[in-house]
Amino acid sequence: MSKSKKTSPEPDAEEAIEEYTVEKIIDSRINERGVKEYLLKWIGYDDKDNTWEPEENLDCPSLIKQYEMDKMAKEKERNSKKRKIDENFKRGKDDKKVQGFDRGLEPEKIIGATDSAGPLMFLMKWVGTDEADLVPAKQANVKCPQVVIKFYEERLTWAAPSSEETKS
Repeated sequence: MSKSKKTSPEPDAEEAIEEYTVEKIIDSRINERGVKEYLLKWIGYDDKDNTWEPEENLDCPSLIKQYEMDKMAKEKERNSKKRKIDENFKRGKDDKKVQGFDRGLEPEKIIGATDSAGPLMFLMKWVGTDEADLVPAKQANVKCPQVVIKFYEERLTWAAPSSEETKS
């Protein structure tokens, strides 16, 4: 982009024009009048000489295009990182809430049972993990009846028939 600057104070004198060339675009904004402006770094000038210029005054389409593409890429990366942080945070919360069959794991065996919290619950060990969860017995009866039967079979004790029962 070239930025013209008149250097001659006399209106009749031939005007000398000083050329400014954009080195890079640093930032962009929409000003209070709704006009898009770019913060420009000028070739041969210090950062203190950077200026905000309206888009309509610029003649550097390749620099604008590159700046906008870089800006979109950075925003996409920032959103991706934010999404990962949000997912990790959500997953951390959900891991505490998702238990039992909702985790999508296959039941291996029932380690124990309790009804201290009200309904009968089984402490279920899962295939491929050392973790165990309390699951409602009603749910286990439907989702893994063979595991439930095996649990009860392991705990069955048979009483020896009394002599009276064997005589009948």
